Amino acid sequence: MTTIAALWMPILLSAVIVFVASSIIHMAPLWHRGECPAVPDQDRVMDALRPFGLRPGEYMLPRAGDMKAMKSPEFIEKLKRGPVLIMTVLPNGPISMSKALVQWFIYTVIVGVLAAYVAGRALAPEADYLTVFRIAGTTAFVAYAVGLWQQSIWYSRPWSTTGRWRIRFSVTSPMHSSTVCSGRTQTKSWVMISLTGVSREDFPLRITFLA
Repeated sequence: MTTIAALWMPILLSAVIVFVASSIIHMAPLWHRGECPAVPDQDRVMDALRPFGLRPGEYMLPRAGDMKAMKSPEFIEKLKRGPVLIMTVLPNGPISMSKALVQWFIYTVIVGVLAAYVAGRALAPEADYLTVFRIAGTTAFVAYAVGLWQQSIWYSRPWSTTGRWRIRFSVTSPMHSSTVCSGRTQTKSWVMISLTGVSREDFPLRITFLA
């Protein structure tokens, strides 16, 4: 068993590598072209929403007050008339990536800690290279990718978008991953952290149409 304290250097190094790799991949010009298309006549839509002074947060339209109200004829008619949507409102003004980048780096460190913890507890120090890679790599893939599938299950994000991300993780794992191995002959400690880049999309207003 290898302790987390013994692996702090590979964990931090892996976070730096995935941070740089994800930034490079995010700048690819074609990857996000088909995601989050603009609504028709977006200026009119923005002008119509602006007077409501929506604060940053998540909203649903229409939204019933309770389960009983959801079954009322009035609410069902609203659903039929549409639009039915879930939207995320961001603060007005130019989009700043500073806060998101800091949070993203912290997240990559946490993923590295989890990957090292699982591999360190599941495998013996003398485990072979491929076994370590498989355990740590699967842990990292689950942390980066599998959680995103819930957006399609519960919030109707297009499965095509989620599928592209899954393909991306499958491709970037061997192509853009950085595997950090730290060996100490005296303690026979090791770590294998599979790193996968992920991009973050930021928009002033994100809307998911449910119907």
